[in-house]
Amino acid sequence: MKDYELTIVLPGKFTPAKKKAVQERIEKLIKTFKGSVDKTNDWGVLDLSYKILGNTTGIFLNYDLKLEGKMVREVETKLKMEEDIIRYLLVRKD
Repeated sequence: MKDYELTIVLPGKFTPAKKKAVQERIEKLIKTFKGSVDKTNDWGVLDLSYKILGNTTGIFLNYDLKLEGKMVREVETKLKMEEDIIRYLLVRKD
């Protein structure tokens, strides 16, 4: 298992309940692919540099993960299908 960092951006107008639901789906997704979430950071609502899908603010969530290298592509495929995520970045930590 290798260490990865996942940062996702949700629309800034999401309610706390909707944000929590997305967080739970992300954690379930990681566990589905035999990974684990070591740490979750909520960076809060931040201004976006430019409009993304009509949003000028976004809720930034950051995860420290452990995943098998071969599972990264599958996780990214599922993240692309999440309608509530307006951007994501999944990178391997050194």
